[in-house]
Amino acid sequence: MTANSEDGPVYLRLRTTVAAAILRGEIRAGDQLPSVRALAAEHGANPLTVAKAYQSFQDEGYVEVRRGVGMFVLPGAAERLRSSERDRFVRQTWPRIRDQIDLLGLTPGDLLEERA
Repeated sequence: MTANSEDGPVYLRLRTTVAAAILRGEIRAGDQLPSVRALAAEHGANPLTVAKAYQSFQDEGYVEVRRGVGMFVLPGAAERLRSSERDRFVRQTWPRIRDQIDLLGLTPGDLLEERA
């Protein structure tokens, strides 16, 4: 889940959407992911693009494919995904955010101030 994921490739945006659902517990271990066609229709994406997003979950060992049935979230996937996403945030996303904060001259107080 990357910052500015809305600016990235569609397959990464779809991956971010599914990863967030797993991390929020909306999709749990043992649950089936939405079918490629269903997710494609829901997001107005090409099914091949959805398949590419799903392939990343399979490659990283978060889901298993049951031929003819679908993809299912594996036990421990949420914890491993959270750890991986935290690491990615600290290494890739946070440095860009920190640079933007510095560029704009924001202080911690500015960031914590509640805005209407």
